[in-house]
Amino acid sequence: MLRHLLAGVLLLALALSLAAPAQAHPHGWIDLRMRLVFDDDGRLEALHQSWRMDPFYSLVVLEELGQAAGEEGLEAGLDQLGVEIRDNLAPQGYFTELRLDGEKVALDEVDEYTVMERDGRVEFVFLLPLAEPLALGGETLRYQVFDPSYYIEVVHEDDNGESLDDSLVVSGRECVTGIVPPDPDPERVMEAATLDVTDEAEPGLGRHFAETGEVTCG
Repeated sequence: MLRHLLAGVLLLALALSLAAPAQAHPHGWIDLRMRLVFDDDGRLEALHQSWRMDPFYSLVVLEELGQAAGEEGLEAGLDQLGVEIRDNLAPQGYFTELRLDGEKVALDEVDEYTVMERDGRVEFVFLLPLAEPLALGGETLRYQVFDPSYYIEVVHEDDNGESLDDSLVVSGRECVTGIVPPDPDPERVMEAATLDVTDEAEPGLGRHFAETGEVTCG
């Protein structure tokens, strides 16, 4: 029973049915915090990501899970939701693209993850390993985290438009970091604005609206 409910409220499939049907994309958002993890040799080995779902989505999920939890409890429902989210993100590269000098960096599979409730919002936390540790020596590493369909917008967590100090951090190296806002072509903006909840966006549309994290390590 709980598994069937989760299938209905799963992040990647949730239609946010209470939203107005004619609104423009996106239909929900994720507040992102990113931490780059380096090994003892100073090589990048993983991206630790925290995704806080928007309040409306969180409300729907927590209410539905609370009603269906029964003896299993809300925590068990959140654990199962984490499995469903991980499994559905995997074929899409966990919504994450990582590049060094314009070359795409291969990522591995996620084995460490959890879903929790924090301040009334659903939070998905996971460790995304690189396929191979990556040495950085002055080059600028760039990443984007985005829903290819732009149904869900992903933005670094901020406070009144200013990125929080922990929205992009580095563990194990001295690096310069920055977050570059998107600058989409007006045609892309028009394309997104004309989509409603029943439309399917062109694959990759979300990339044009994604923030870019930049990390340069000496």
